[in-house]
Amino acid sequence: MQLLDEPIDFARQEGVGAPVWTGRAADSQELQAFAIAAHRADGRIAALWGSDSRQRGGGFRLDCVFGLNEGHAWVSLDLPAENPAYPDLAGIFPAANRMQRATCDLVGIATEGGDRRPWLRHGAWPADWYPLRHDAAQLANEGAGFPNAPSDYDFVQVGGDGAHEIPVGPIHAGIIEPGHFRFSVIGERVLRLEQRLGYQHKGVEKLYIGMNVADGARLAGRISGDSTCAYAWAYAAAVEAACGVSPPPRALLLRALMLERERVANHLGDLGALGNDAALAFGFSQFMRLKEDWLRLNGALFCHRFMMDSIVPGGTALDLDAPALAAIVEQCDAIGREVKELQKIYDEHAGLQDRFLTTGAIDADLARELSLTGVAARATGMILDARIHRQGYTPPPPYAMLGVRPATDERGDVAARVAVRFAEVFESLRLLREIAVGLPDSGVRIDVPPVADGYGLGVIEGWRGEVLVGVSFDGDGRLARVHPHDPSWQAWPALEHAVMRDIVPDFPLINKSFNLSYSGVDL
Repeated sequence: MQLLDEPIDFARQEGVGAPVWTGRAADSQELQAFAIAAHRADGRIAALWGSDSRQRGGGFRLDCVFGLNEGHAWVSLDLPAENPAYPDLAGIFPAANRMQRATCDLVGIATEGGDRRPWLRHGAWPADWYPLRHDAAQLANEGAGFPNAPSDYDFVQVGGDGAHEIPVGPIHAGIIEPGHFRFSVIGERVLRLEQRLGYQHKGVEKLYIGMNVADGARLAGRISGDSTCAYAWAYAAAVEAACGVSPPPRALLLRALMLERERVANHLGDLGALGNDAALAFGFSQFMRLKEDWLRLNGALFCHRFMMDSIVPGGTALDLDAPALAAIVEQCDAIGREVKELQKIYDEHAGLQDRFLTTGAIDADLARELSLTGVAARATGMILDARIHRQGYTPPPPYAMLGVRPATDERGDVAARVAVRFAEVFESLRLLREIAVGLPDSGVRIDVPPVADGYGLGVIEGWRGEVLVGVSFDGDGRLARVHPHDPSWQAWPALEHAVMRDIVPDFPLINKSFNLSYSGVDL
């Protein structure tokens, strides 16, 4: 299939996941032309990563995934073994900037121009050493590693009378992950925010190389702890697409049940934390009480509060009996009643609304330009949800038959992101009831024999946004490359825009209204 009338030949990925077309660009110019055409069609950059193929007689490879109205286009570009480079795509899709810099730090594939500052490399390894190259171990000082040599980072400077900088982090006063925020301000008014992340780099993508499918599934569920179901499903969908298998219908619905429970748990926590950041401690205590009840039932039914290791390639690792499904329905009814009362309190609380309304606003044009997905995008009025039917797009099973109702708000501020979370809680509760009473009789798991040199892409609508995992196998049927992609890659830059023109004390509230993952982008 050809998309956007471009010369790249695309083939539809087999399987029951989100619609994906794969194609190979003949050269850098063809890749750039496709990116321009995708942008003109209101598409977005969904992910970008690189890999080393020299051990198999090739060079390097660049993989780019573009989100289009019809689904996702996965475009690959082969690069030479010497001086691999490609055109800077950040001039077309600004969200590509950090992905390109991370790819350069990890694989040594550089852009021709553009921002060349390091992103993941904080002095833990030299500039001429790349951890995802196949010969990295031999070059790592014969196993002794490298001395830590921190270097200065070239933050953008803001000048002018009265302008000064406020550095925050990377170590914070609260129990949160590390990230550095450099505010340029006049008084308390924020002129600019620039972030620097990468302090949690864990070598996840390196760990994947050579793994078997089962071990890869366990690692996927631990990439970002609040999205274990989304990552596990995206990984499983990618493996299933590569191997040409489809899970049983009951397993797909059980996956959706787990994903919606994950969505509800995180939205409950966020709604409580947003109340707390606006000095409504009552809201925090009530929502955290509800979240705790929710997680305890997870623990009782799935043997883990976050349902870890429950979604596996080929289906699910467990099934639910009639009493368990009845308990889920009963809890949905009870939680729904309480959330409805709390929403009324939030909506009628003058002090809370004063903090929420017009704070941290972005519009749909900016969200589209930054390739934003998830709650933050839908809070600008965009109907962008991989679970929802739209013109030219049919969601993958089982969402194609569930009829998910979109939750949107056009204001684009903290109040809008709160409203979308409330709406998504109620919609997820409805879906959970429907799934629990309508599970078909079938098995919950099939075998997934690895396929030599296979590859696949999995895309799942996590609670934060679009979670994507790309998988490729080597000639022995083991994992050659796995790239997990968190929606926070696109949302962190949006946060930089959202705080402009607001005041520094509003940043914690704006930040929490996005609630982005550090771990998901510091792989």
